[in-house]
Amino acid sequence: MTNMQAHIQAEIRDANLAYLNMAQNLIRQDLPSALKILGMSEDAAEIIKTLSESQKASIASSDILLCRFGVSDDVVWGLLTSHPAPKPEAERATRLLADILLAGRMTMAA
Repeated sequence: MTNMQAHIQAEIRDANLAYLNMAQNLIRQDLPSALKILGMSEDAAEIIKTLSESQKASIASSDILLCRFGVSDDVVWGLLTSHPAPKPEAERATRLLADILLAGRMTMAA
C-alpha cells in the first residue's frame, strides 16, 4: 500500500467513524428526524443505534465510505457555493432557495 493509499484509507476510516457516531446520536435523540436526515430505514437505524464502540471501529475501517452526499444537483451546489453581493439578506435568500430545492428533492425521494 502506498503512502497515498494509506492516507486515503485513514481519511475514509475517520469519516466513517464520525458518521457512525453522528448517526447514532441522532437516532438516539430523535428517531423520526434521524430517519429523514440520514435517509435510512428504521431497521438500519436500529442496528446503528445498538453498535458498540468496537463494532463502530471495525465497520469504520472498511474501504467503503458509509455516507454519501445527498446533494447531487449542480444548481443546488451553485447556490450553496455562490458568493453574492456582501449583503446579509442576499446570502439568506440564496440559502433559502437552496434549502427549498433540497427539501423538494428529499420529499420526492421519500
